[in-house]
Amino acid sequence: MKVAIVKYNAGNIYSVVHALKRLGVEPVVTDDAALLRSADKVLFPGQGEARQAMTYLRDHGLDEVIRSLQQPVLGICIGQQLMCRHSEEGDTDCLGIFPVDVLRFQPLLHEQKVPHMGWNQAFANNAEGSGHELETLVENEYYYFIHSFYVPVCEFTAATCDYIVPFSAALRRDNFFATQFHPEKSGAVGERLLRRFLEL
Repeated sequence: MKVAIVKYNAGNIYSVVHALKRLGVEPVVTDDAALLRSADKVLFPGQGEARQAMTYLRDHGLDEVIRSLQQPVLGICIGQQLMCRHSEEGDTDCLGIFPVDVLRFQPLLHEQKVPHMGWNQAFANNAEGSGHELETLVENEYYYFIHSFYVPVCEFTAATCDYIVPFSAALRRDNFFATQFHPEKSGAVGERLLRRFLEL
């Protein structure tokens, strides 16, 4: 199985590489369109700033490549946010795979710190009888989050979490799946999610 990770100007990519290696997979980290299109699975992880990331993706033609992928794709953290329509971070137009806008957390109480950082529970939105295998990836378990911006709950929400407001812990549309949390930093439950994604 060929697994590709999108190479762009984002941090944290190599923690995903190490997580996949623990599962017996040797991924290729690449910005080559042909390699991305020919992979069996594509991961789009990272930590970073939306405007800078989108500038890099557009300059290298990766925005069109990612939109055109037909195989299972997993976005992680800023990968999820960049797959949305627009982000308040830098007032940035993004990939538009999920037609929803990314918003900044607005604390209502002194103890509500931003970024949202640490372990929090996700609640899977597994529609009964939906038959969509991507919906089985997220369990009702605790995952590791670190983010200042969030995707509101919408029709593409595959799992929810609550911090200041309810938000999308995961999104699903066709062959695209994305998580706001970091499965590669979420212990055994995150490892199970990555394994299930690889088995799709």
